[in-house]
Amino acid sequence: MEKLISEFSFGLFFWQLFIFIGLIFLLKKFAWKPILDAVNERESSIKEALSSAEKAKDEMEAVQADNKRILQEARVEKEAMLAAAKKTASEMVNQAKESAQGEADKIMKQAQESIQAEKELAIKEIKTQVASLSLDIAQKVLEAELSDEKKQSALVNKLLKESNL
Repeated sequence: MEKLISEFSFGLFFWQLFIFIGLIFLLKKFAWKPILDAVNERESSIKEALSSAEKAKDEMEAVQADNKRILQEARVEKEAMLAAAKKTASEMVNQAKESAQGEADKIMKQAQESIQAEKELAIKEIKTQVASLSLDIAQKVLEAELSDEKKQSALVNKLLKESNL
C-alpha cells in the first residue's frame, strides 16, 4: 500500500507538473503577452502622468515665481509713484509759497509806491497851500505897508538898489 500511495503520489505529482507547465505555456502564448502589454501600458501611462504632474508642478512654481516677481515690481512701482506724488505735491506747495510770497511782495511794493505818491501829492498840496497863504499874508502886509505913497517909493528904491541891474 505504501508503494501504491507512493506511485499514486508520483503520478499525481507528474500530472500536476505537466498541467502546470501546460498552463504556463498556454498563459504565455495567449494571456501573458496581453497581460504584460496592459501592465507596460499602465506603467507608461503612470510615468506620463507623473511626468505631467512634475511639469505641472514646475509650471506652477514658475507661475508663483512670476506672480511674486510681478507683485514685487508692482510694490516698487507703487512706492515710486507715491514718492513722485509726494515730490510733486511738495513742489506744488513750494511753488504756491513762492508765488504767494511774490504776490505779497508785489502788493507791498504797490502799497509803498501808492503811499509815496500820496505823500508827494500831500506835500505838493501843503506847499501850494503854504505858498497861497504866504502870498495872501504878503499881499495883506504889502497893502498895509504900501498904503502910503512915500512908503511905496522908498520900497521901490530899496528893491532897485538890491537888484543888480
